[in-house]
Amino acid sequence: MKKWQRWAVRGIALTAGCLGLFWSTTTASANAINTYIANQQYATPKITKNIWPTFPKNSYRNGKPEGVVVHETANPNSTIYGEISYMKNNYQSAFVHTFVDASSIINIANTNYLCWGAGPIANARYVQFEQVEVHSKAAFASELNNAAYYTAYILNQYGLSPKRNVTVLSHHDVSNNLGGTNHTDPDGYWKANASAYFGTTYTMNDFMTLVNTQYANLGGTTTDSTDTTDTSTDHTVTTPKKTVKYNHGGNNETATLASNYTKWTVYNHVKGTSGAYKIGWGRLSADHRGAKVYVDSRGVKKGGWSGTWYRIRFGKNSTAKYWVYSKTLNFPKVTYSDASGTYTLNTDTNYKLTNHVLNSNYLSKTTAHTQDFPAGTKVKVNKSGLKASDGSTWYRITLNDKAYWIPAAGLNGNA
Repeated sequence: MKKWQRWAVRGIALTAGCLGLFWSTTTASANAINTYIANQQYATPKITKNIWPTFPKNSYRNGKPEGVVVHETANPNSTIYGEISYMKNNYQSAFVHTFVDASSIINIANTNYLCWGAGPIANARYVQFEQVEVHSKAAFASELNNAAYYTAYILNQYGLSPKRNVTVLSHHDVSNNLGGTNHTDPDGYWKANASAYFGTTYTMNDFMTLVNTQYANLGGTTTDSTDTTDTSTDHTVTTPKKTVKYNHGGNNETATLASNYTKWTVYNHVKGTSGAYKIGWGRLSADHRGAKVYVDSRGVKKGGWSGTWYRIRFGKNSTAKYWVYSKTLNFPKVTYSDASGTYTLNTDTNYKLTNHVLNSNYLSKTTAHTQDFPAGTKVKVNKSGLKASDGSTWYRITLNDKAYWIPAAGLNGNA
């Protein structure tokens, strides 16, 4: 009997007629499966969106998802496409947003609207996905990697951070903590495959390690019970006596890899953080020296392991990302000086206002535009930055008690 059928028989899932009642840091894991997954160096998984328009569009209780619920199908003989077909034919009884197996992540229900797969309390809060049962060591590891990536992707999409039993729950967690259902998946499936293929166990705590690693790779904030987390774009991850402060740019910064780079290796995340390991080209090869790279994130380490690291790509839109030590990169030099004066914003052209000088080692992102403000808006200047690479001058201004950097052309003469 399929899991969907059991839901309907037990009355766990809501029927269409019941809708109105309910719809108003990571710690390194020693688990051998996670180690195996790390050593595979998988490419970034692809999410295939094939939204079926027939699914109902009901709002979450707070208007958007509050996390992710992890399921498995409890059907050893099905395929991902068979499960999707069955679900479409029986969605009145139960459905989820997405299915995952060893090679695919297929999203077929809009995650901006709730599904019903884990009882009324969870349904009103969480994105939900099903793992299709797989039957080999390699397939099981790949499926877990895909599942962790999808979980991290959804959290990042909706501005959430990974927290066990808060933003990431198994169906069993829902049964234990929220009620409205009595299922225990994916515990049994994970336990059986972990034992059969790896001679070990696998739990939600192990899965959370994968989620945190994937989330960090997406530029998010990792957290566990010992961490304090700021979920803003620029944030600090804290572990006992150690911190990493991150700030994320708009992927507009470029730098060149140093020609004399010989000492440091390349990592999937900031060296020394949980889940970080050496990847790719190891010590910088001659092929990479002097190469132009795009830089989108900066991590500053403190607390007995100081240093600054950057996340780079070789193409602006490339999904292959690498963390490298600061001495690896040469950024355009910016000379800063004190400045003063009152100027008028140039609103004839829509200049970008950024949080740092564009293309500097601090990394910048656009936070406003000159045309966001009325013509004639006055601003005060308190700092200037001269870029050696192109001779351009930038000014730091204050506007409505906020600081911005703007190119000189974005300001009209001293008022």
